[in-house]
Amino acid sequence: MSPLATTPASADALTTQIERACQQACQAIAPAWPLDRAIAVNPHWSRIGLPVRRVAARMAVLGGIQVFPPRERQQRAWTEGRIRLADLAQALGQLPAAQAAGLTPELCVRALALATPVQPLPLLIDVLDNDPQRHTRLSWRQAITHQVSQTCAAYFDDHLAQWQPNRAQGLYAFWRDTLQHDHGIGLLMGLPHMGRAIGALPATSQDAEHWVMQRLGLPPAVWADYLESVLLTVNGWASWCAYLGWQAKQEGRQDPHLRELLAIRLAWGALLLECKDDLAARQAFASLQRAWGEAAEVLAQAEQALLVDEVWQLALEQGYQRELAQRLLAASGPASGPGDIEVQAAFCIDVRSEPLRRAIEAAWPAVQTIGFAGFFGLPVAYTPLATAARRPQLPGLLPPAVEVSDALVPSEAARSEAAAALHKAASQARQTRLALSDQWSAVGRWPGAAFSFVEAAGLGYLGKLGQWLKPSANDRARDDLAGLPARYRPICRPRLVGMDLPAKVAMAARVLHAMGLDRHLAPLVLLVGHGSQSANNAHAAALDCGACCGQTGEVNARTLAHLLNEAEVRQDLAAQGIDIPASTTFVAALHNTTTDEIEGFDLDLLPPDASQRWERLQVVLAQAGDQVRRLRAPSLQLDPRLPHGELLQQLRRRANDGAQTRPEWGLAGNAAFVIAPRARSQGAVLDGRSFLHDYDATQDSDGSVLELLMTAPMLVTHWINWQYHASTCDPERLGSGNKVLHNVVGGTLGVFEGNGGDLRIGLSKQSLHDGEQWVHEPLRLTVVIDAPREAIASVIARHAVVRQLLDNGWLHLWRFEADGFARYAQGQWLPVEAA
Repeated sequence: MSPLATTPASADALTTQIERACQQACQAIAPAWPLDRAIAVNPHWSRIGLPVRRVAARMAVLGGIQVFPPRERQQRAWTEGRIRLADLAQALGQLPAAQAAGLTPELCVRALALATPVQPLPLLIDVLDNDPQRHTRLSWRQAITHQVSQTCAAYFDDHLAQWQPNRAQGLYAFWRDTLQHDHGIGLLMGLPHMGRAIGALPATSQDAEHWVMQRLGLPPAVWADYLESVLLTVNGWASWCAYLGWQAKQEGRQDPHLRELLAIRLAWGALLLECKDDLAARQAFASLQRAWGEAAEVLAQAEQALLVDEVWQLALEQGYQRELAQRLLAASGPASGPGDIEVQAAFCIDVRSEPLRRAIEAAWPAVQTIGFAGFFGLPVAYTPLATAARRPQLPGLLPPAVEVSDALVPSEAARSEAAAALHKAASQARQTRLALSDQWSAVGRWPGAAFSFVEAAGLGYLGKLGQWLKPSANDRARDDLAGLPARYRPICRPRLVGMDLPAKVAMAARVLHAMGLDRHLAPLVLLVGHGSQSANNAHAAALDCGACCGQTGEVNARTLAHLLNEAEVRQDLAAQGIDIPASTTFVAALHNTTTDEIEGFDLDLLPPDASQRWERLQVVLAQAGDQVRRLRAPSLQLDPRLPHGELLQQLRRRANDGAQTRPEWGLAGNAAFVIAPRARSQGAVLDGRSFLHDYDATQDSDGSVLELLMTAPMLVTHWINWQYHASTCDPERLGSGNKVLHNVVGGTLGVFEGNGGDLRIGLSKQSLHDGEQWVHEPLRLTVVIDAPREAIASVIARHAVVRQLLDNGWLHLWRFEADGFARYAQGQWLPVEAA
């Protein structure tokens, strides 16, 4: 088929149409963060403006991607009684479309035995791949994905390879040049003479887009859908490019890489056309045009076909919600009044904090635990001492606005000259050690150096191998101190940089109010961040925090504790009506979620009374940690009856075992988010499945704190929830596969499963499956808020994103009522039916 004939005016209109379609397709791709800054992301985030079932239909038709849980898993839940008949009937009653379609429980049960009747629409590379020998080689789709993926891995690698490519002309030009020197791809695809056709490749990415879109002859109404389908063939790399675009947008610039990736995939179609004779090309075009001419009908049929899957998704959630409601209604409330509280401990809202908080409160009722976002409201970027490794320490939705760096602060009062000298000496020592380490690591990356490197390393490598064969029970390593001599480590402390006193006071006041700590302060206030501990784990950062760019909460907790202990800050806070008693001390700590130990920081700076209270608290923390370890032990194939010390040692050894594929379960099982006073959930056994954020509506007269919670932590927990949901429902396309087969790409970009294919995003199977069954249950998040209806409705009305998440079925919203709960449904509050 020849290009469409155009006049200058129609050419401009055509260019505009193609540009709009390309932009729309690119906007549908959600970002994926790099390994060292990993955060959980809803891979459908850019599609939340559509109802979830429509997105499920589009993903199935455009990419062969499963959004709802597979029917065989729902069949098991039904057979085992996890979903009851009442849950199914209730789900049918809540979905008007199911009622209109005449669905009954019997029809839904019968559908579980049937395969989902949805087939993906073909792309140009599929219909061109029609020779009789196509089953004896890689499909063209597989070969193209592999080639594009390898090209992207070389282009984007800034960390591993010593020889870096020339990126000056952009990704498309780099790919085009690479292909001209790749003499193996044609043989893989059964096209030994493909090299002759490479000269026909369009010279620029824009030319490639225009050339192919004109040649296809598809109706303009389906262009954006076709282009989105093209990008989904390399969804991992598209997500990486979307991340680069996300970061660029936060910095006020544009990034071209996602558009260039789209052009590369389109250009492959142009290249393959040159390898086909005219008859084969005409047949392929006819097949493609016929299929995509019916795209609207195919998508509508898919959406209708998936209605029964939406019913089963809701029925699965009804079963969990029934138990959640019962447990929250049975909550015991606090046993102590404000005057009886000796310790307040602010934990991250992370689901792994819930069992530990419950255990601490049971062990010592004089401890009041508080749930708050684990970056503690500090929008900071942190630069470790004597490095240029600046990194964000806050949710990926937000850009950092404040800088933190390390200072050498001795325990005893020291003159500024002495502190400055310490800082200089420590910086020089660290830079020297890091430089030597970099040189040593570089030796092994030069071509031909592998064998000589191992010989030179000699017995040093046996030591590392021994650590793997017999893991130690050492404490959590602190990477931020790597290369720093041991004598400086205890006094290296993070501090705010470049903030004047009024700015510090404003930040402190905002954080204290949001945490509910602007009144009734205890003598000892713990700020407890969290972090994980594992060895040889490419996805280690994803276990540290599901939101804060893959970092632990240590820097934020220590920075805030120091800020709130500053005498000048306290003095100015008092002038604003926030009185921090002189007897109150803030202490930073970290919850190790692999071992359930709590580590304190800067304890040498504590005054005597606070130090004594901290020591008293250690017995409580040890008892609570032991209780939680015993609860977690069976899920890790450990014996919960082991003596306290032995069980702890086993967990520590797991954390240091380089062969351990699942050191902990992370946020698997997450299903609910409670925004309410602790009294609403205290004593309730929520099984480590609920995010818990303290909120007191009576202290939020203007609704500003509620608005913050519904537009920040609620979105973050939604991202976490949907990453687990997507990785469980479609582990092949939206999960990262088998961790044992992972190879790190570019140092931090992501992983391949094996040595090729697309860049893998999402969670590995080992984070979701225990080898026999799925540990994570794919439920949409149920958010339960204790606030007036009007206040909640006001936030929904002002924020389109929140409104889309609710009205399009991406999460559930409940509120506490006097006699139970009410659920939000398309602007109305309806009673939650009793079990």
